[in-house]
Amino acid sequence: MSVILSVAGNDLRHLVRSRVALTGLILVALLTFAAALTSKAYQADQAALRERLQHSADRDFEAQPNRHPHRVVHFGHFAVRPASGLAAMDPGVEAYTGNMIFLEGHRQNSANFGDARQSSLLVRFGQLSPALVLQVIAPLLLVFIGAGMVAGERERGTLRQSLLAGVSGGALVAGKGLALGVAALIISAPAFALLFWLGASGGARLSAVVLSAGGYVAYLAFWTVLIVGVSAVARRSRSALIALVGAWTVTVVLAPRVAPEIAAALAPLPTRVETDIAVQRDLRAMGDSHNPNDPYFAAFKRKTLQAYGVARVEDLPVNYRGLLAVEGEKLTSGLFNRYSNQAFAAMETQGRVMDALAVISPTVAIRRLSMTLAETDLFAYRRFLEQAEAYRYDLVQRLNRLQATAVTAADDAAKSNDSAAEARSRISADHWRNMPRFDPARPSEADVMGRALPALLALLLWLAAGALFMARAGRRLNRSAA
Repeated sequence: MSVILSVAGNDLRHLVRSRVALTGLILVALLTFAAALTSKAYQADQAALRERLQHSADRDFEAQPNRHPHRVVHFGHFAVRPASGLAAMDPGVEAYTGNMIFLEGHRQNSANFGDARQSSLLVRFGQLSPALVLQVIAPLLLVFIGAGMVAGERERGTLRQSLLAGVSGGALVAGKGLALGVAALIISAPAFALLFWLGASGGARLSAVVLSAGGYVAYLAFWTVLIVGVSAVARRSRSALIALVGAWTVTVVLAPRVAPEIAAALAPLPTRVETDIAVQRDLRAMGDSHNPNDPYFAAFKRKTLQAYGVARVEDLPVNYRGLLAVEGEKLTSGLFNRYSNQAFAAMETQGRVMDALAVISPTVAIRRLSMTLAETDLFAYRRFLEQAEAYRYDLVQRLNRLQATAVTAADDAAKSNDSAAEARSRISADHWRNMPRFDPARPSEADVMGRALPALLALLLWLAAGALFMARAGRRLNRSAA
């Protein structure tokens, strides 16, 4: 162990004396610190903004005057997505997905106001975040300062001297790996500080913080052992550098771009235009509640009259128009849910494909792990959409039932021509002031951990493979000295 520490200490001294390596370490560490600081400030601002928007939407909805319930249905409401506690570490897909949905009767609207659509074009190329620095920039810096750790000694002739002096190849690569690992920790220290501050302040679950930190340690450790292993088997520093830059390009740049395309090809999603056309086609075929001869609603009318034991709509103890609104919303919501479930099923398949494709790149694995634990992945977005739709359906049906029970059929029919009937069809605003507010629930801790597990296992497999490669490179050094 003392030999390993001695080798590591010697290499760290070389790194400190090297102006290029030291400057690179300082600059990337400062970049990580700036990313952590700006991302935390931005996400705090976003969280406060979303809270204000939801409060404003609730206030405007409750401030409506006395009016007909169906007008409240079309007045609508807003559901705002709460900010994630770990979004400051990894904003995930939040810049590209919407954060607010307009809720109204007879429609399922998509989420709007994603940051990439409102901000400058730079946001579309990736928001500066600690996750981006650790996933992309940190490995590249480690490649440049570590590619010549062993190969450089071979070129200078000092490697053979160390091996003949009794230093084993395994101890040599372990010491150099330890030194490079210290450099990686220096780079990532601000990001890890942000992670644990978020956990300590209650902004994120401690289990997610610990697992996320462990994932990034494993990711940087993989690059550390890979760099030292390649440097140990390469004849020249230049050859090691070229090979490692190529590996970085493939695993960090190319694979994360190709993997989603593969997933989309294996589980294609219908376009928005195709879905809208299909929904409108099915809506026309579903039935028309305004047509007395429509087969579906004619049958619904007979069933309703039979249930209440009356012969005419006028004899019903409730407003039949309200019952029609309840049934119509039930039909249209069922149709919308069917198409959205099909889209979500395709997304879920794509997610499984991405989990499988983590074996082609550790960067794909760490991105999946990081976004899942930060609750900024597509699954978290889907959960928001589903909870918003459940709230919308409940709200609209409450208002439809008010039309059926709080507005008489006579006043409802005459309100367009009789001002007195129109006034009586307006019910008290206390009804919408007492409506439940949108309060989405977070996924359970077990659910988040379960979805993060495949990516974590893939990352650990990459680390084990890299450690095995470095160990074999160390044994090869022993044979070369013999």
